[in-house]
Amino acid sequence: MSGQRIEEILFLVAEALRLPVLVAALLALGLVMIEGGAFAVELTRRRRRDFSRLERALDDARAALDREDRPFAVGVLRHVAWSRAMHTTIVALVTQDYGRPGGVERMAKRLADFDYASLRRLERTRLLVRAGPALGLMGTLIPLSPALAALAAGDVQRLSGNLRVAFSVTVVGILLGALAFGISLVRDRLYGQDLSDLEYVVARLQGAEHDDRPTSARAAPAPAEHREPLDPTIGSR
Repeated sequence: MSGQRIEEILFLVAEALRLPVLVAALLALGLVMIEGGAFAVELTRRRRRDFSRLERALDDARAALDREDRPFAVGVLRHVAWSRAMHTTIVALVTQDYGRPGGVERMAKRLADFDYASLRRLERTRLLVRAGPALGLMGTLIPLSPALAALAAGDVQRLSGNLRVAFSVTVVGILLGALAFGISLVRDRLYGQDLSDLEYVVARLQGAEHDDRPTSARAAPAPAEHREPLDPTIGSR
């Protein structure tokens, strides 16, 4: 196969990718707009985040759990759940894990699952951080080849049309990357704070469970080490 034939194949492949790249750039732009709307809702919900409010909710929840009123405890903690995933985790912690056999291990597992779910939500915008500029670059370079051919042929109208497409996709790609990066950066902090709040909830619940155990079931202090009494006459010998 001659070099010219290989070049023609590569040119055909690039031309075949032109429309899919443009469509993908538009879809990515729509996706980042959707993520931006969801991000605005998340910010609005977390404006009420306050540690003293979390403390009061946990105090009320512990009092409810002391009287075996789990639904009331869930209702109180629902007001400090800043997302649907956080609310689902809190409900499971209170109704399925607290005071149950193996509850400590299940609580740790639920925290890990919540962390993985947060990473999965972050992957969407993190992917756009990379994919946006890549689509912009591909959408820029693909029309340049026919634009240069039009320039050589003196076809100014075709040249200007291809350049318009190239530069427009460049702008869209840079915009995608910038928006996705900003959303990912702030979401990473928000989700980290959510996990920190859940870890504190678990610590308080486990502390309440430990305090509710009978005295005989709690860990007894280690017995003092018994040694042979020293012979008082040793020092006088």
